[in-house]
Amino acid sequence: MIKTRFAPSPTGYLHVGGLRTALFDYLLAKQNNGSFVLRIEDTDRNRLVQDGIENILKSLNWAGLEIDEGVVFDNQGKINQKGDCGPYIQSERLEIYHKYIDQLINQGDAYYCFCDKNRLEELRKEQELNKKPTGYDGHCRNLNIEEAKKRIAQGEKYVVRMKMPKTGETILEDLVRGQIVFKNEISDDQVILKEDGFPTYHLAVVVDDHLMGITHVIRGEEWLSSVPKHITLYKMFNWELPQFAHLPLLLNPDKSKLSKRQGDVAVEDYTKKGYLPEALINFAAFLGWNPGTDQEIFSLEELIKSFDFKKVNKSGAVFNLEKLDWLNGQYIKKMSLNKLTELTLPFFEKTDWWSKYEIKDKEQIAQIIALEKDRAKILSTIPEAVKFIFELPDYEKELLIWKKTDLDETKNKLKIISNFLQEISNEEWEKEILEKMVFVFIEKNNFGVGDILWPLRIAISGQKNSPGPFEIMAILKKEETIKRINLALKK
Repeated sequence: MIKTRFAPSPTGYLHVGGLRTALFDYLLAKQNNGSFVLRIEDTDRNRLVQDGIENILKSLNWAGLEIDEGVVFDNQGKINQKGDCGPYIQSERLEIYHKYIDQLINQGDAYYCFCDKNRLEELRKEQELNKKPTGYDGHCRNLNIEEAKKRIAQGEKYVVRMKMPKTGETILEDLVRGQIVFKNEISDDQVILKEDGFPTYHLAVVVDDHLMGITHVIRGEEWLSSVPKHITLYKMFNWELPQFAHLPLLLNPDKSKLSKRQGDVAVEDYTKKGYLPEALINFAAFLGWNPGTDQEIFSLEELIKSFDFKKVNKSGAVFNLEKLDWLNGQYIKKMSLNKLTELTLPFFEKTDWWSKYEIKDKEQIAQIIALEKDRAKILSTIPEAVKFIFELPDYEKELLIWKKTDLDETKNKLKIISNFLQEISNEEWEKEILEKMVFVFIEKNNFGVGDILWPLRIAISGQKNSPGPFEIMAILKKEETIKRINLALKK
């Protein structure tokens, strides 16, 4: 059975790059009726974030990536674990790791190292000065095991290093990059157990992937340099290798590596701004993958059917925020007005003006939100975009002027349309009826459409860019519409 795992470290909130990795893991598992595992890799104790695990789970749940095995929320919303290969949190697996570290030492494939930080720093400086590759020089590699154990018993601090082969090559057959050959002579002896008794990523990830039956290891290309160490560990344990796929880096438009110094990178940043999970998942899928067709909008189900590692690019994937905005706008357009209203209301409640109006009528709120349904890119911008319905913004009178007309002509046209609108009854005051009647009036009097509709729209919205005048008038009703036109005439 195909079994993939997403194994984030809770040293921060879930990164969009992490979401992409989780998505590719999920797609491969689901299209093969396999299992998607969430494992938490928390061996870096100094960088843990207090609510890191909760954030990872919330972000994956928000995105719709259901976890088959591993760390999950239970029915009470508390962190729990499910599956037969646990624990799925690495800090709870220390006994397991120590067992395999002892095995490597007894096999002669690992050794105790007593080199302190000062010696390692001096070694690095010397290597840099002589323009040599930096790395451990094997100083403790051939220490007698019994002698090493005596030093440990006396309280001397130590780490455990694996014995990397110093000759030959390590070959990786990668699902994305094809065959990659690594020269063993440039690999130093990796630390696999730290001073604090916790394993490093390199040992823990190999042990866990094997014991949990992971068939495919999908991760970012920054881990490529670690591949020789991991393959060597598999060989030392005489375990079958999983298949590896190393995904391209995520890049800013200037081709620099995507980082929080240059903008939002956490999934939570996008949820707070009102991006939809369907849009972010669709966008993440295209960060390095291309279906080879013109189709740009994919549901999660369609991605499961279409995804293929043969169509994942090797080169870096540019994080194009404009494309994400466009995608999000497409999903907003397709959404039902009821659901859009439900999702947008929390953003109204965060403003400093919404509470003044106390609108209880959900249908009325939906009509107001509908003004922006075809225009909005993200949910958080909708409240400010429709605020003019509640509070007419101040604007310069010059904004009322349409193209080659002047103030006098604009004022005259506003008076004419005001007089005409006052003759329309409250019962007729609906978008379709208003639109039909006004266009007949314009045509009958040989007016230019822009000469009438431009100043009318500015007068009732106070904005250069806004929804159409008839949609606005239908919501404002007759009295408020005439009132706003009169204010424009005073300007």
